[in-house]
Amino acid sequence: MLSRFFLDRPVFAWVIAIFIMLLGGLAIYNLPISQYPPIAPPAIAISAFYPGASAQTVENSVTQIIEQKMTGFEDMLYLSGTSDASGSSRIELTFKPGTDPDLAWAKVQNKLQLAMASLPEAVQRAGVKVSKSTRNYLILAGLVSEDGSMTGNDLRDYAQSNLEKVLARVPGVGEVENFGSQYAMRVWLNPDKLTDYRLTVEEVILALRTYNVEISAGQFGGIPAVEGQRLNASIVVQNLIQTPEEFAAIPLRTNPDGSVVRVKDVGRTELGTEFYDIDGRYNGKPAAVLAIRQAPGANALDTADAIKAKLKEMSRYFPPGMKVVYPYDTTPFVRVAIGEAVKALLQAIVLVFFVMWLFMGNIRATLIPTIAVPVVLLGTCAALGAFGYSINMLTMFAMVMAIGLLVDDTIVVVENVERIMSEEGLSARDATAKSMGQVTSALIGFFLVLAALFGPMAFFSGSTGIIYRQFSVTIVSAMLLSITVALILTPVLCASILKPVRKGHEPAENAIWFLRPFFQWFDRGFFRFRDGFVKLVGHALARKLRFVAVYILIVGGLGFLFMRMPTSYLPDEDQGILLSQILMPTGATMEQTQAVADEVQRYFLENEKEAVDACMTIAGMGFSGRAQNNGMVFVKLKDWNLRNRPDLRVKAIAGRAMARFSTIRNAMVFAFAPPAVAELGSAIGFDFQLVDRGGGGHDALMNARNQLLGMAAQDPRLVKVRPNGMEDVPEYRVDVDWEKAGA
Repeated sequence: MLSRFFLDRPVFAWVIAIFIMLLGGLAIYNLPISQYPPIAPPAIAISAFYPGASAQTVENSVTQIIEQKMTGFEDMLYLSGTSDASGSSRIELTFKPGTDPDLAWAKVQNKLQLAMASLPEAVQRAGVKVSKSTRNYLILAGLVSEDGSMTGNDLRDYAQSNLEKVLARVPGVGEVENFGSQYAMRVWLNPDKLTDYRLTVEEVILALRTYNVEISAGQFGGIPAVEGQRLNASIVVQNLIQTPEEFAAIPLRTNPDGSVVRVKDVGRTELGTEFYDIDGRYNGKPAAVLAIRQAPGANALDTADAIKAKLKEMSRYFPPGMKVVYPYDTTPFVRVAIGEAVKALLQAIVLVFFVMWLFMGNIRATLIPTIAVPVVLLGTCAALGAFGYSINMLTMFAMVMAIGLLVDDTIVVVENVERIMSEEGLSARDATAKSMGQVTSALIGFFLVLAALFGPMAFFSGSTGIIYRQFSVTIVSAMLLSITVALILTPVLCASILKPVRKGHEPAENAIWFLRPFFQWFDRGFFRFRDGFVKLVGHALARKLRFVAVYILIVGGLGFLFMRMPTSYLPDEDQGILLSQILMPTGATMEQTQAVADEVQRYFLENEKEAVDACMTIAGMGFSGRAQNNGMVFVKLKDWNLRNRPDLRVKAIAGRAMARFSTIRNAMVFAFAPPAVAELGSAIGFDFQLVDRGGGGHDALMNARNQLLGMAAQDPRLVKVRPNGMEDVPEYRVDVDWEKAGA
């Protein structure tokens, strides 16, 4: 028998227990920490830029060309592409969960090379980027000038020139997006003067490329040199042009009379920013914003810590007055959530200890299950590390649940040992040996039942399977370790810790002397309750039909309550962040969008100052794309301890903000909390796409979208979403109650 083997070799049992704890301790040190498992499937993003092109031109000449080559991927689920009026194209390829993102990135890179030759020359010069990243942002890092010595363009140029590439090399970072651009030499041409001088824009561009070059002129006295050569030096000729005056002096044409037409004759030159279509402001001050996406499978907390550490290191070289701010950070909530889960775990351990002490009445007997708890929990952490899982809300929840289950095995052994000692007067070792012969099969059966209950969840497919798989593996691993400890370590502990009980006496008589009367009183009361419950069961067995009817009523009531309970994919919680989306009418300018963004910012900073810590607005870029009529707002709320009233929670703040923003007549502004899983979307709820199958064109789609958004904001009951009924097409239909909408 396994237990008798270890009863004869107690040191061996302790060695196994210590080895399990050491493995768990090492695993805890290396396990990643996240809020949830990587639910979102891995995605590869392709980004390209076509300067000056319209959205339709980008779609036809860039996006579609690349999409046509993205074929032949076995594990690809779907791809989506967006083209906007700023000339940007972004294609995201989503693969099945479990796909190696490195391998998927290499395959996409190879397919992209087939499309490069068909892309416009301007796109090829700008470069096409392939990145591994999640859908949404992990953290937003902003640069502000506290003393006002730097403009927004200065800050954005510094961010792109000095920080973007540095942050992109931080481990765990998948992509760094700069909401802005660096400095560039702007050449503004006058069409009338070009006509007067009979010049074209292409001729100006050709002259700029001809004169703004770095020429390799070789060496003076290079090898092979003539005999007697006494000097060797590099020959430096024309360098790249740097000042607006030098660009203005570039000759475009020499006339027959000897006069020269220069750039300054047909236009003006100045140092400006590369693009003016995005503007960020932090609490009303100009700001530069770097949006950082994490790599698939990366540790969110470690990545965020590494980003902040790198920026702190770089801050030593910042210009005077420049400061780093974090208007959007998803990691504080993760830290608080995991901290609360750990607290619940410790509370559960303490509670289990006192409950066991109360019912066993013997501190020695209580210590045995208490010793088994850390062994099992640390061993479970080692199992998580072996499976490549993380410490997250689901695995911590499974551990909290497992505590009550794992002590059952040890309690069964301890109570049976005490019963045998009390009834037969055997020594602790002999009683333990006899007890294990009686309960070993029951312990194994108990484990098999729980494994059969929780084990199948590990084989669920899709994102639901990812959620339940880690939960299932954690519980099953804990129960497997629990039965192992109950068969190996617990008998050794019983034989060495428990005191013999005289035949006919109760274990509570061995309790601490001043607690002995309490435990004896509790045992008498508990035994009376037990006897009464046995009588009640006998009474129920004599009247089976009556109690079966009561049982059916209880089950029916539970079913009724279950059907009326709200459902959700994952619980929506206050993450300390609030988002806003600004949608202006088609054709609205950047100035109009910025005015609405400033109004939204003033509302949060003035009307919600009790709950809002900071507010970042970005005009020209939104969650729906990049355009002058789009904008988004990131609102950072104060710490949860400072918002302990219900009206200061994110849901209440969003409700008041929506009521206020509904009064803005020239824009649609939505305030919403981020979803539980940021990788699956930008907001709570669902995403839908409108497909133009009737030839209405872009304007028709935009009008339909705006109508649907307006009706959904007015009354969510007007818009319903249901599957389209086509089994082979994963789409949804959007049904609108037009009668109610018209009313």
